[in-house]
Amino acid sequence: MTEALEIFRALADPTRLRMLALLRSMELSVGELAQVLGQSQPRVSRHVKILCDAGLAERRKEGSWVFVALGDAERVTPVAGAIDALNAGEPDRWAIADAARLAAVRADRAASAAAWFEGNAGEWDAIRSLHVAEDQVEVAMGAVIGDTPIGRLIDIGTGTGRMLELFAGRARTALGIDRSSEMLRLARAKLAGIGNAELRQADLYALPLDNGAADVAILHHVLHFAQQPGAAIAEAARVLSPGGRLLIADFAPHDREELRQRDAHVRLGFSDDQIAGWFDAAGLALSRTETLEGGELTVKLWLGRRAEKLDGLAALHEVKAA
Repeated sequence: MTEALEIFRALADPTRLRMLALLRSMELSVGELAQVLGQSQPRVSRHVKILCDAGLAERRKEGSWVFVALGDAERVTPVAGAIDALNAGEPDRWAIADAARLAAVRADRAASAAAWFEGNAGEWDAIRSLHVAEDQVEVAMGAVIGDTPIGRLIDIGTGTGRMLELFAGRARTALGIDRSSEMLRLARAKLAGIGNAELRQADLYALPLDNGAADVAILHHVLHFAQQPGAAIAEAARVLSPGGRLLIADFAPHDREELRQRDAHVRLGFSDDQIAGWFDAAGLALSRTETLEGGELTVKLWLGRRAEKLDGLAALHEVKAA
């Protein structure tokens, strides 16, 4: 009864109902919530606290930014279902306006990242090498992937194609995907002699592959640029075959705020718990982690594996999604 009262009190305010609806779409910083809602950050912060106290949201500090996400699914899901049932009619004017402003936030984020990629495409490999000894990362990734034949490999956010250059030889076919046409031009020049490698322009949130089409997927120093890391992992998991593997190489949590400003990093690293939670939500089991100390930042490797056989509910979901 006490928990129910906390939830109803938290939702007894139109701004907090709007915030919950926004967070169901994507994780947002407090500043972005303020931008969408048209309110001051201190006021939005107070609303966030009330939602967090009720377990409907959670905050996570990264440098000078505070990100807000939905709370525990066991608490949020029935509340969201009840709200949807009550709002079965046409969306109100606030929902329409919020959706439009949220789209603008997404566009701002994407434009910022795209501008950086385009402006730094020629220096991309060099910039990566400044953060950590890349050859050590590559050796460790090779060890995690192993020597067995890969089947179909997909490199998400391929950049200049370095992962394909390293691992396409172990694969039957290899596909590199990137949003940046300039990056793909560089990758094509680098991969000219690799006959089984293909490059395609696409978004990491909408991979141009059917369900279960890939055996190994790689996200190499890509996730910290992602607006929605959980969604990126879920989309990578969607294209994995039963028993397929997703290998992520990225940074451990850090406080190098200048990387956000200078290099357009959206996230300042990830913890094991964060990755494990996103894996679990995407139907992957975290099967291996590696920590690579040295350099200015610590690099982590996380290997997620899809079950060899889907359970009945997951199999039904796959059929509907196909």
